[in-house]
Amino acid sequence: MSALAALPAPSAPGGKPRLSRKAKAAIIVQFLLNEGADVPLAALPDEYQAELTMLLGNMRYVDRETLNAVVEEFSNELESVGLAFPGDMAGALNALDGKINPHTAMRLRKEAGVRQTGDPWARINALDVDQIKTLVMSESIEIAAVMMSKIAVGKAAQVLAKLPGDKARRISYAVSMTTGVTPDAVDRIGLSLAAQIDAEPPKAFKARPDERLGAILNYSNTAVREELLQNLEQEDAAFAEAVRKAIFTFANIPERLNPMDVPKITRDVPPDTMALALAAANQGTPEEMKAVEFLYANMSKRLGENLREEASGLGEVKAKVGEKAMAAVVSAIRDLVSVGEIELVTPDEE
Repeated sequence: MSALAALPAPSAPGGKPRLSRKAKAAIIVQFLLNEGADVPLAALPDEYQAELTMLLGNMRYVDRETLNAVVEEFSNELESVGLAFPGDMAGALNALDGKINPHTAMRLRKEAGVRQTGDPWARINALDVDQIKTLVMSESIEIAAVMMSKIAVGKAAQVLAKLPGDKARRISYAVSMTTGVTPDAVDRIGLSLAAQIDAEPPKAFKARPDERLGAILNYSNTAVREELLQNLEQEDAAFAEAVRKAIFTFANIPERLNPMDVPKITRDVPPDTMALALAAANQGTPEEMKAVEFLYANMSKRLGENLREEASGLGEVKAKVGEKAMAAVVSAIRDLVSVGEIELVTPDEE
């Protein structure tokens, strides 16, 4: 459209009235539409779309000589273009998306008053459940009902399950009242919520504090881990409980690992390491011994017999050696989780 607007107004053949640049733009658009071309007019600013629509509505026809002259002029203009730039800060930021530092891009957006482009509801739906819950808790019941209606059904159910009972019931009822909400209102709500997301300051860490500490303690030995957790409980019981839920150790295998995923673990862990881990865990806590039986019960019978025989032949396993072997099993499980091959059961789902 900007290229069309830049076209010079040629002398009208045969003394015909000179066409404005906007009129010529309308002629080109109508010509392309008649030819069945997909013209992305939605990418234009709203005021340009409105003006173009009014022009198309007011114009009646042009003769073939005029059409040919405008099309030829437009074609010549396109062929003379050597390089085109975005033309505004929003376009420049979109072109450089992923190429410049995210913090720099966010700062430039704020300074220029440029919001991120794209469907705001797609961005909202891409948030995790806790982030959507935070948005819901900060909005009115009516806005929250629109949000629940626009995001994925499964995610909406998870959000409602995390809300206080009274608020969840009120939002659920309000969903039935959203039939009269106009598309324009839904768009405005989405843009407003997306603006709130953009306004949030960048975070140095993606994971929550309890998840980060839990990941660290996963690789600590049992004695150190328990001592730290007990001390933490005295300082902040709620945070300590969240950390315990984030921790995944060998002892947590029965409650967190799906039984059908055990063969995937035995496939990725070398047999000698698995046998060593099983032998060490069988000499450990009751929870670790329970994990041993869980693994034996859900692996193939032949493999289980071989590992039992090898583990029993190891005798007493030194604590450090056993901890290392059990950590290798846990690490293999976490690797499978990170690539999406398996999913761990969260404590809240039990």
